[in-house]
This record gives sequence, C-alpha cells and structure tokens, in this order.
Amino acid sequence: MDKNGKIWGFTSKLFAKNNVEVHRIVGRKGGKSSLHRHTAKWSMFFVERGQIKIHIEKNDYPLMDETILAYGQTIVIKPNEYHSFEILTNGTVAYEIYWTELDPNDIERKNCGTI
Repeated sequence: MDKNGKIWGFTSKLFAKNNVEVHRIVGRKGGKSSLHRHTAKWSMFFVERGQIKIHIEKNDYPLMDETILAYGQTIVIKPNEYHSFEILTNGTVAYEIYWTELDPNDIERKNCGTI
C-alpha cells in the first residue's frame, strides 16, 4: 500500500490499473485538500466513516457546489471540474475512485474501406 502524508491526514493508493484507481483517505477534522482538477479522470468520493464536505466548481454554470457526505454516500465529479474536500469529523475514512472513459467517437477516417 502506497501511503502519502498530507497536512490534513494521509492517502493510500489501494489499486491502480489501466483506467481505474482507488485511493483511501484518512483525515483530521478541519483538514482541507488543495483545489485541483483532473483533465481526463472522473472522480467519485465514497465515505466509509465520518463526514466530508466536497467543494466543486461547476463548469456548466457559475457555481461552487458544496455537498456533505456521510456513511455510504457518494458524489461523482466530472473531468476538468476543480474540486477539493474538507474533513468534518476526526477519523473520517473515505475513498476517491478515479476512472477514464473511452471516447466512442475516437476515430478519424482518412478514406473508406474497400473490397
């Protein structure tokens, strides 16, 4: 398990393969992550214990969305949306799950097929 200390707690990379990553977050009350974005990755937060507040700068409209998550709750963040989180209770355990999606229109034809 790859563990990285942060000012607000720590993260552990549990799984990273192909287009999926799973990171475990353990945080201290009042701790806040950086405001950041992922250019290609979707991001989902899942809370195992405690509470966490997710801040999302929406791209579709001028709003900073704030959502409080507790046990068993999730939220999904689109690629290119700036986001951060705040730990609301000591001992909070959450998971951030990342994935990428293939573009079904990812084809550029130079000519047509033939027989």
